[in-house]
Parts: sequence; C-alpha cells; structure tokens
Amino acid sequence: MKRILIVKVTSLGDIVETLPVVSDLRRAFPSAQVDWGADAAFADIIRWNSGVDRVLSAPLRKFKKARNWNDFKEIAASIGKLRAHEYDVIVDIHGVYKSAIIAFIARGKQRFGYLNQDLGERGAAFAYNRRFGPRPHTDAWRGIRVSVAEALGYELDDTPDYNVKLPPLARSLDIPRDKLIAMLFHATSADVKKWPKENWVAVARWLVERGYAIALPWGTEREQGEAQAIAAHVPGARALPKLSVEECANWIDASELVVGTDTGLVHLAHALMKRTVMLFAATSREHFGVNAPGRSVSVGDNGAPPDVPQVLEAIRSVTVTKVPTPAQ
Repeated sequence: MKRILIVKVTSLGDIVETLPVVSDLRRAFPSAQVDWGADAAFADIIRWNSGVDRVLSAPLRKFKKARNWNDFKEIAASIGKLRAHEYDVIVDIHGVYKSAIIAFIARGKQRFGYLNQDLGERGAAFAYNRRFGPRPHTDAWRGIRVSVAEALGYELDDTPDYNVKLPPLARSLDIPRDKLIAMLFHATSADVKKWPKENWVAVARWLVERGYAIALPWGTEREQGEAQAIAAHVPGARALPKLSVEECANWIDASELVVGTDTGLVHLAHALMKRTVMLFAATSREHFGVNAPGRSVSVGDNGAPPDVPQVLEAIRSVTVTKVPTPAQ
C-alpha cells in the first residue's frame, strides 16, 4: 500500500472526529502516503495532524454561496492536483454527492464507499467499485474507523489518536495563565440545539464559585449579544473578541474545562484532550456524542435537553480533582 486518499469534505466536527483514521492508517501502513480531500474551509484543521501528507482542498462551500469566478478557478486547479497521483485506495467516508465526485475524479484502483442504505445521498453510489460492510452498531465516529479497518484488513486500536498539534499563533491572545478557564460554547448554528440563557448563567455562576474564570466565545453578531447577556449576570465572565478557528483552538487548549452544545469546536476540545461536557438537545447523543471516562461526557439527547443539575453532575464527573462537591 503506497498511496491512500481519505475523502471527508465537511464539517468541522466531522473532520475532527475523523482524524483518528489517519493514525489508524499510519499504524497499519507505516510507509504509505496519506492524503485527504476536503472543503478549503476545513483544510487547516486537517493540517494540524502531521500524519496527513497532502490536503487537497477547494472552496466548494464558498463557491456554492457566492459563485465567485476566482473560487471556480481554484476548484478547477484542484482537480489537477487531485489527479496528479494514482491511489491504491480511496476511502470516501462522507457518502454524499460532493465527496463521491471527488472520489470518482481521483485516480484510484479501489474506491470504497458505503452501502446504499448507509449513504447520506443514494446517488453517491456511482463513484465506488468497492463497498464498506454494513454500518457497525456503534457511535458514528468509531463506526467510521471500523468501516475503514474492515475494508483494508487491519486490526483496530480501540483508543482514538487525534494527533492534533496546534501551530504557533501570529498574535498574542491575552489568555490568562494564572486561572482555571472554563469555556462555555453557548452558540450553535441551529436554534433547536440551543440551551436557555438562564441555564448557562446558572452553570457559569456555579463554576465561578469554584474558582473558574468564564470565557464565552461567539461567531456572529447575534451570538456576541448572547455571550454579553450571559456575561452580564456572571461575576468576572468575559465575552471574548471575535476569534478565528485557530485562535479559538488556542483558547480551548489553554482551558481547564469546556462545556458546550453539539458543535464542531466542542468536538475539537475533546480531540485536544480537554475536560469536556457536550450538551444534546436535537441530535443523537448515542451517535454523535463524545465519551472518554473521567475526561469527556455527553448529556441530554434528541428532544430531551439536559437540565442544570445534570450538567453540573457531568462537570463533576470530568473534573473530580478540580471541582469537589461542596460540603452540605
């Protein structure tokens, strides 16, 4: 096995949770070149994993929104790079039209994709000449690793290795180094995933009483207002300035605890080995949650968001040495 292409195009959380596949392949095929095809918006995150030799990216999402000529030229140029080498194996672990097109355009002897019933979009099936086995009865993230391991015939190590190494920053972020920082990711792209402001205030106050400094990141103007509204009710809480993904990752890396909704940056916190509590309200905890006993835990579920006591208990479970239960 000389060359392998992983195809996982979007989004942030999915990209992060797929990174252990790179480590799996490196263990199984130490001398192979491992490349990755993705949307340009997520290329830098993939580059944080030193096991990836080449990231082949194009501004697919950006072009879909703006139809910009320069973006189209970048997409056209990326096709040449994609076809520059022939791959022994291409594994499309996304399973939609855009990933299937990438897998089909790339030159490869074997192009693996999901069985029809497991595809995100049935029409993607045209791209494959090999199929993964039936989807394993496990969470989505381990399921991806199992599918690739079974297809390529290697033994799976149960412990996922994300191998994320953040690059040095171009500017100082004024991150306090003398405090325990708790980042609260209250924002989410879908309103159905949100947790009430008063709940965030209650959790933040509880953490402040136990010596934490609260940091509230945001992405849009609306989310900035929500962060400021929470901070206004929590002593010492800070609504952060607007951050790039790389800058936010460095804040996460400096934090002792991350609590947040089911979003990509909370998945990144888990990958960076931070103490993490992920809240579910509109997606399946069983399929998309994080779980590392004593370090990461998911609470709530689709249609059953957690209450404040459940979240506080989850925080205790991952910070037992940092946040003791107060004496009664």
